[in-house]
Amino acid sequence: YVMLALASRKNLAGPLATDVEGVALKPSGRITLIGIVATAVVLVVASTLGAPLGVTTCICGAIVFAAISAGDRGTMRDVAVSISWSVLLLVAGLFVLVAGMDKTGLLDVTRQAVEGLSQWPPWAAMLAAGGVPALAANAMNNLPAGLIAGSSVTSLHGHDAVRSAIAVGIDLGPNLSVTGSLATVLWLIALRREGIAVDAWTFLRTGMLVMPPALLLALESILVTMR
Repeated sequence: YVMLALASRKNLAGPLATDVEGVALKPSGRITLIGIVATAVVLVVASTLGAPLGVTTCICGAIVFAAISAGDRGTMRDVAVSISWSVLLLVAGLFVLVAGMDKTGLLDVTRQAVEGLSQWPPWAAMLAAGGVPALAANAMNNLPAGLIAGSSVTSLHGHDAVRSAIAVGIDLGPNLSVTGSLATVLWLIALRREGIAVDAWTFLRTGMLVMPPALLLALESILVTMR
C-alpha cells in the first residue's frame, strides 16, 4: 500500500469532488450486494468444512443470478452481451495447459524441485519458494501457476514455511504485470468499456515498484514467524 501510494501520489494530489450526488441501488443491485456477502460467508464455512470451493461458488452464483433474473427479465440478455467470451476460452485453455503439463510429467519435476527446497538454507528456500512462483505467475498467469504450485506441495509435509512462501508468491507475484492475474485481465476489460485504458508498460512500471518490496517483506515475515 505504501509503495502504491507513493507511486500514485501525483495522480492522487488533485482536489476531491464534494458535490457528488448519491445513487440509490436498484433492487437488482441490493440482491447482488446481499448475494456477495452471503457467498463470502458460505465460502468461509465451506472452506472450514473442507467442501469443494469451486462447486460451492458456482451454486451460489447460480442462485444469485436466478434471484436477480426473477425480478428483471432483461438480466439474462444483459449478461449474455456483457460476458467476455474470449476470457472464458482463455480460462479453458489455461486448464488444458496444466493438464498437458501433468500428462507429460512436468509436474513431477516441479514436485521434486519443491521437495528439494527443504535441503536449502532457510533464506534461500524462502526466496526460491516465493520468487519462482511469482515470476511464473506473470509468465503464464496465476491460474495455471497456482494449480501447478498446489499440485507440487501436496506431498510436502512438515515444511509450512515453504508452503506459505509459495502461497505468498502466487498471491503477490501477479501484481507485477497485466498477464499475471485473471482478475487483472477482467478489470482491464471493464475499465476499457468505460473508456479508461491502462497499457501494459504503465502497469509493469508500477508493478516493479510495488510488488518486489511487498514480496520480500512477506517472505521475511514468514522467516521471522517460523523461527
